[in-house]
Amino acid sequence: MKYLLLIILWLSCFLTADAQSDFCSIRNFSFQAGESITFKVYYNLGKMYVGAGEAVFNVSLEKYAGRDVYHIVGDGKTFRAYDWIFKVRDRYESYVDTATLQPLKFIRNVNEGGYKIYNNVVFNQAGHQAVSTNGTFPVPPCVQDVISAIYYARNIDFSKYNAGDKIPFAMFLDDQVYNIYIRYLGTEEVNTKFGKFRAIKFKPLLIKGTIFEGGEKMTVWVSDDNNKVPLRVESPISVGNIVVDMVNYSNLRYPFSSLLNKK
Repeated sequence: MKYLLLIILWLSCFLTADAQSDFCSIRNFSFQAGESITFKVYYNLGKMYVGAGEAVFNVSLEKYAGRDVYHIVGDGKTFRAYDWIFKVRDRYESYVDTATLQPLKFIRNVNEGGYKIYNNVVFNQAGHQAVSTNGTFPVPPCVQDVISAIYYARNIDFSKYNAGDKIPFAMFLDDQVYNIYIRYLGTEEVNTKFGKFRAIKFKPLLIKGTIFEGGEKMTVWVSDDNNKVPLRVESPISVGNIVVDMVNYSNLRYPFSSLLNKK
């Protein structure tokens, strides 16, 4: 399920001064506490896609270190019928300051085919440090984690960009800082397992890893409305191709106005 939770990983070489300023000043206008979104992962088998797993993202409002935070939890798992092939039980958590959309704490607890990782990261945003299970690391201002980055990206004002533009920010993952971006591709209609939507389309430039090859091979669509809900992800992986579709939701902040037809 790593490939679902890394849908907002982008790699770039620079951050301009204006981009960094926008990055640090972004505010939440797209989601709210109580929101829940479910995604289903499909593997491509010839012309047929077979459901192999799901991930659920939930947002709650809590207190952390005396601050109001969004506690965002992503739980991913393979379906039991596929556990014998490659069992996945992943949990990612981010505690995000409601005022700044900057993460204060990040927990990664994953079990993928028996390979286990646990990492607990506390961010000192003012001191530009990330204190993880493995040590203390310098980070740039307003750094994101892999979960907070998804919700940060949902608040990007895409109307300010032209097709082909890159939108950068910085992210801390696996005790490393990545200067990352998405390439905005414009708007179009997209058909998913849930229905037909008006959508915003972009490509992340992925960090190379055990599942992804890296490069701009993944395509992402998000709803072209105020919610900016991820709708579909298509990507080749090391063992074929996957499609990830949004299949259920509750407590969105706004009406789902981009939905044209429901299946």
